[in-house]
Amino acid sequence: MAAAGSAESGESSAQNIVIRLDDILADRGMTLAELARRVDVTVVNLSVLKNGRAKAIRFSTLARICEALDCQPGELIEHRKQAEDR
Repeated sequence: MAAAGSAESGESSAQNIVIRLDDILADRGMTLAELARRVDVTVVNLSVLKNGRAKAIRFSTLARICEALDCQPGELIEHRKQAEDR
């Protein structure tokens, strides 16, 4: 078991964060490329975020994404509790 604050425990909790970019883009009828142009972020970086491989996101980037998609951060980011197998 990882100690609180260790890299392993941080990695585990980060896996519970889900970015709902696909859903919101579909609702807005917008492509990832269009969003990238609007927020001045590369498609590659948005793809990393969309696929859950990003380790972090700057608040300034999050704010630009939310502005472009006319959404709140809570609509874009979801925390899913890990199911207990015990």
